[in-house]
Amino acid sequence: MGLMGLRSYVTRRLMLTVPTLLGVTILIFAIIQFLPMNMRAMMYITDIKELGNLPKLIQEHGLDQPLYVQYLRWLQGVIMDHTLGADRYNQPVYDAIVSRLPASVELAIYSIPIIVLIGVTFGSAAATHKDKALDHMTRLLAIMGTSLPSFWEGIVLLSVFFAGLGWFPPQRWSPSVNLYVSDPNSSWKWYTHLITVDGLLNGRLDITLDGLRHLVLPVTVITLLNIALIMRVMRSSMLESLGKEYVVAARARGLTEKEVIAKHARRNALIPVITLSGLLAAGLLTGVVITETVFDLKGIGAYAAESAAVPDIPVILAYALLSGIVFTLANLIVDILYAYVDPRIRLE
Repeated sequence: MGLMGLRSYVTRRLMLTVPTLLGVTILIFAIIQFLPMNMRAMMYITDIKELGNLPKLIQEHGLDQPLYVQYLRWLQGVIMDHTLGADRYNQPVYDAIVSRLPASVELAIYSIPIIVLIGVTFGSAAATHKDKALDHMTRLLAIMGTSLPSFWEGIVLLSVFFAGLGWFPPQRWSPSVNLYVSDPNSSWKWYTHLITVDGLLNGRLDITLDGLRHLVLPVTVITLLNIALIMRVMRSSMLESLGKEYVVAARARGLTEKEVIAKHARRNALIPVITLSGLLAAGLLTGVVITETVFDLKGIGAYAAESAAVPDIPVILAYALLSGIVFTLANLIVDILYAYVDPRIRLE
């Protein structure tokens, strides 16, 4: 019954995700319609010579057709042809996003597990040692973590561990690695475009270690910035769970304090942490502007920020579309985790 209920719940959530994603595309398309027709046509220019041939572009992309026809053609172009327009360098936006997204993804997949694991562990410990030395220490660390600006942390870490000690450099990889992976005559093959993963898949542990060395400082900054929030939420939620009747009943049944915390209090306290972790993961996957800029990671966040300053309309709209999709999928995953942690949610 439990497994069937979980499957039914996941199916319902998947069915709701489809219209949500369509709603995101409709909203982005509606925003595009506020632009004049000539400006919409200019979004597709990849060669400066095409500026004098806007009527042809309007006809080719159906910009003079009824709205529903334009939407269907635009949606088909986005899904099938990956047509998102061109940026200010006349580079296709889709190609630019694909080339920059791995840097943000790699930063996220190494940061999120550390943030959640340490945040949940220390938040739980602070709640079970309320008003004791451990609790005061974690709260002090949480306040410091949320108070220090991320750009300041990044600059300090670079000054000490790169400029001073030369241990952990910025960017995604070393110049020698860049020469090797970009050499068409080398045996290197891109599989995931994540340097730490593709290094292993190519049998080059040295390249994987080089990528990890470059990730140490930006992952540290992201962790310090976000771990404090997870700790505070977990502590508050854990304190609330420890006062619930089911915890009192579990203690009355003779369960040890360790069993009460692990099997009852902590499991229910994870609900708000799951929500926060999902939003955090989506935010990191769509880029961390300041950290990517300080460490010159050339991720999707830095690209979007640079484009917003110009402004580069195709990039901004493509980034909005990407963010909408990522946050929608993150909410889906959060809902599924809810159902796993608390089976009562499956009945809703």
